[in-house]
Amino acid sequence: MDSMQYDAYAGQKVQTNAFVTAVFGWMTGALAISAIVAMLTVRVPALKNFVYGNPNMFIGLLIGEVILVLVLVAGINKMSATTASVMLVIYSAMNGLTLSVVMLIYTAASITNTLFVCASVFGVMCAYGAITKKDLSGLGNLCMMGLFGVIIASVVNWFTASTALYWGITYVGVLVFVGLTAYDMQKIKRMASSVQPGSAQAQKAAVIGALHLYLDFINLFLLLLRLMGDRR
Repeated sequence: MDSMQYDAYAGQKVQTNAFVTAVFGWMTGALAISAIVAMLTVRVPALKNFVYGNPNMFIGLLIGEVILVLVLVAGINKMSATTASVMLVIYSAMNGLTLSVVMLIYTAASITNTLFVCASVFGVMCAYGAITKKDLSGLGNLCMMGLFGVIIASVVNWFTASTALYWGITYVGVLVFVGLTAYDMQKIKRMASSVQPGSAQAQKAAVIGALHLYLDFINLFLLLLRLMGDRR
C-alpha cells in the first residue's frame, strides 16, 4: 500500500470512527434521558398522576411516540439537523414517561440484572456488525419480516390473551432485535462513507442511526425483562 492509498484509508477510518462515535453519543444521550424521565415519573407525584391518572393519557403517549418516530424517519431529509435532534430528545422523554411502568411492575434488582444482560448482548452484536465482512442485508430483511410478524401477532394477542402466543412473541422478538442490532450497526458503519464530516447531513444521519440503535436496545431490554424480570 503506497502513501496515497494509506492516507485515504486512514482518512476514511477516522471519518467512520467519528461518525460511529456521534451515533453512539446520541443513542447514549437518548437512553439517559429516557432513564431519568422514567425515574422522575415514578418518584414525582405530579408526573406520576399525569401519566397514570387518566388511562387515555398513557395510550395517547404510546400513539404519540409512534407518530413521532414515523415523522422523524419519513421526513428526515426535509427537516433541519436541529429539528431532527430536538425530535429525538422529545421522543426519548416521551418514551421515558411510558417506560416508567417497568419500574412499577418489576423489582429494581431484576431490572438491573436484565439491563446488564441486555447491554452485554447489545454490545456483542454491535461489535459483530461493525467487524464482520459478511453482508448482513439478508439477515436484516429476515428480521424485518420477523418484526412485522411480531407486531401482527401482538395485536392478535391483545384480543386473544394467549399465554403460548405471548411467550412465542417474546422469544421470536428477542431473536429479531438481536439480529437487527448487528444489521443496523453494519448499516451505520456504511453510512459513514456517504456523508460529509461535520455537515448537517452527517448530523441527521447520526440521529437516525442513533434512533435505530436506541429502538433495538429498548425493545431487546423489554423482551428480556419478560423472560428474566421478577414482578413486585
